[in-house]
Amino acid sequence: MEHIVYVVDDDRAVRQSVIGLLESAGLNALGFSSAETFLQHAFADIPSCVILDMQLPAISGFEVADALKANGRDIPVIFLTGHGTIPMSVRAIKGGACEFLTKPVAADALIEATETALALAAENGARLREYYALKQRYQSLTPREQEVLQLAISGLLNKQIAAELGVSEITVKVHRRRVMEKMQVRSVAELVRAVERLIHSPDR
Repeated sequence: MEHIVYVVDDDRAVRQSVIGLLESAGLNALGFSSAETFLQHAFADIPSCVILDMQLPAISGFEVADALKANGRDIPVIFLTGHGTIPMSVRAIKGGACEFLTKPVAADALIEATETALALAAENGARLREYYALKQRYQSLTPREQEVLQLAISGLLNKQIAAELGVSEITVKVHRRRVMEKMQVRSVAELVRAVERLIHSPDR
């Protein structure tokens, strides 16, 4: 599977060591000496994670992670620090960090954390693609079909929907069939689950 591991550390020796370790484990890595160059990078649309030094010269690791989120980039973060504290690690995990490791980090621990982060990135990417495909299907519905959908998932029968909209029951059946076809579902239960997935957007 194609992937990329970003390594952001201003210490060249540490950066090169981490990249070498990752590459020896068959992982593709790309290094950055500063947070600024990393954030300005043209990110590839493939599963990725970032191994991020907590103490960078101009911007802290937390600020980099916040900047990624602000830019809509859901990239799992593995924090590395030479001066870890319990409050710092708690803040990192609560902020959504995938892992918080202290230097010098054990090779096996770093590789395991990276592989876990990449698996999470792949899962997040698949979920996001599914969400946008579902959103496109919903947006392909006409306004009337969207009305029928909402009434159908509320539990109303065709006759009740017809009365609510002031149309014939046959017209409702036609709209309902088109809704099911466009949303690619076979039952009202599936339609309800599809709408629930739309409401709970994975990129929020």
